[in-house]
Amino acid sequence: MTEPTLQVSRAFLPYPVSTLSPPIIPNDLTSFKSRGISQVERDLQQKLQEIRETYLQAIDHFNWNKLVYEADIQFEPVIGETYHLYEMRGRRMLSMICPHEWPQHHLATVRLNVDRQWKIVETGKGVDSQTLFGGIETAPNHP
Repeated sequence: MTEPTLQVSRAFLPYPVSTLSPPIIPNDLTSFKSRGISQVERDLQQKLQEIRETYLQAIDHFNWNKLVYEADIQFEPVIGETYHLYEMRGRRMLSMICPHEWPQHHLATVRLNVDRQWKIVETGKGVDSQTLFGGIETAPNHP
């Protein structure tokens, strides 16, 4: 004895099965696609701008740290203390003397963090990072 087979009525299929069936007309997705592309482009442009700003801040942080560590330091700086970076006779020097107490060219006031990185508290009057870092690498060397 053969088992009866179930046949699905062709009228309930989600696609046409005969040339006499009504034609399938695809939806116009141009508007959907253009809105999607526009939104994705805006979002990605914003993310790229944020990444660029973060990158430039990291490079600036690197350059300031390199500048301070390459300066003449005649004492061992204490973590958490504030010091002053000066330029005198073509050399850079880290000092404990405040800018208002010493008439030298003040580049920046810095603080040594726990991670041994220098944080810029204040830059000197008229100090431009672009001019100052002209001769210094703009990114760390990688082996």
